[in-house]
Amino acid sequence: MPAGRIYLETFGCQMNELDSQLVQGALSARGYSFTPDSDAADVILYNTCSVREQAEQKVWSRLGELKRAKDARPALVVGVLGCLAERDGADLIRRMPVVDILCGPGELDKLPALLDNAVRTRAALPPDSARASARQVALQGSASRRSATLAAAADDLEMLDLSRAISPTDHSGSAYVRITRGCNKFCTYCVVPFTRGAEVHRPPEHIIDECRRLADAGVLEVTLLGQTVNHYRFEHDHATAVAGVTQPQKGRAYKGSHHRDALEGERVTTFAGLLRRIHDEVPSIRRLRFVTSYPRDFGNDVLEVIRDSPRICRYLHVPVQTGSDRMLRAMNRGYTLAEYEEFLARARAYLDAPGRPLMLSTDVITGFPGETDDDHDATMGLLRRARFKNCFIFKYSPRPGTVAFDRLPDDVPGEVKRRRNSELLALQESISDEVSRAQVGLTFDVMVEGVSRKALRESGLTHGEIRRAAGAVALTVAGRTVAESEAHDHACAGEHGCDARSHVLAPAPEGPVQLSGRTDGDQIVFFDAPAGVDAARLIGRILRVRVERAHRLGLHGVITGN
Repeated sequence: MPAGRIYLETFGCQMNELDSQLVQGALSARGYSFTPDSDAADVILYNTCSVREQAEQKVWSRLGELKRAKDARPALVVGVLGCLAERDGADLIRRMPVVDILCGPGELDKLPALLDNAVRTRAALPPDSARASARQVALQGSASRRSATLAAAADDLEMLDLSRAISPTDHSGSAYVRITRGCNKFCTYCVVPFTRGAEVHRPPEHIIDECRRLADAGVLEVTLLGQTVNHYRFEHDHATAVAGVTQPQKGRAYKGSHHRDALEGERVTTFAGLLRRIHDEVPSIRRLRFVTSYPRDFGNDVLEVIRDSPRICRYLHVPVQTGSDRMLRAMNRGYTLAEYEEFLARARAYLDAPGRPLMLSTDVITGFPGETDDDHDATMGLLRRARFKNCFIFKYSPRPGTVAFDRLPDDVPGEVKRRRNSELLALQESISDEVSRAQVGLTFDVMVEGVSRKALRESGLTHGEIRRAAGAVALTVAGRTVAESEAHDHACAGEHGCDARSHVLAPAPEGPVQLSGRTDGDQIVFFDAPAGVDAARLIGRILRVRVERAHRLGLHGVITGN
């Protein structure tokens, strides 16, 4: 069986990060190893995202650079995984014949076989065909996935999650667990329903068992992932087993309520029920998070479970995208601004508590087709009222494969998008600073995630040396290497791995080592390791930290206990 060294780079969100971790485990079981150095790799894989233009452009740039690499190393295998592969299909290989493997996010269970075939094919090709593609392709096809009823027996992707390799060395105290795949919303700007397919909900027993195995391996914090996690619903009467394995269920039309589902219990597991079960049945998981929540249909049953469960984090990421009802309709978001703000008020009424405030974050798109200055002002007004701890603000860019790309002209000039984006960023920066300063004097439990970028800079090592330091991982996060993460604007730190959670430790500089971690409200905290304590041993632990000062998105404190 072919084997070799793999360089795997991930672009995009937590969902892609988890997909890469599952792929890494599956390929490791086949005898492949992973390297942080793309120049030393026999196989280069890019797990892609097509939601944001910037991440997509980075992939094209990387592929362009590999043309020369293949001339020097004809046996090099290059693969494109994820949403970009699914969206562009075989056209991607025609544009970039340097690519040997295309594998969509719904076909990742087939990647080991594709890779084995590609390695053998490349080895058999004559040297003068270095840039010819091995053409190993596994794509789901958005049209059939949308229109056909999901056949449980054909949903082999569940086996990738079930076969997940979990070891105490595979994490730094936290891990992701998928509860749903795909999306049924069809927002006009978003390609996810076409690339990841229809909404599918995993069986609760599979999810809870995965959480138990993670806890047994020393994981203290689990983040449940899904495009719309609060729509999770598993109907046990309709469960189908194939070869003794309960299969995921296709998402049904969701009719949300502020009240508990009348069928919840033996026949139905709702999202509230799933949260309650994980919290109660896996007590060694000390923190339970979830992303991303859809604003509509977020029931009081979920808020009650969070309120009554001390180990569920007081943090909600609930994308709004715009503060204008007109733009919400154009985006096909399915709710009004009044409904969104009613949800925020309800969430705060349930979950805000002295010394443990509820923290909220959101996503905003500025410059969507047809957006006027009045629409922009409405979004500014929403930010002032909502007071999010942070907000991920993006300039709209047309994405091929979306409804907006085909039907809505991109009529907001680039300079107007940049101005509106700057105004929103400046406003949110001011609000984030005020929210952070309100935490001064409070003491929080903080999950230690790693050495801060400041400590990495002070180590005196080059970026390459840092990446090759003991425990360095090849799996880059959000499409950024350590070097790029350090240069990344701190204003967007805090989500999707942007806070340099590199899990890399360099030799300690003179003086204390600064660590970074998060509160259960997802606020970033910086603090020094105690004198004489090996900072590496604190990563993955939960410590008590008192906040002494704050600046923008960062809290600065001192350790007061374990």
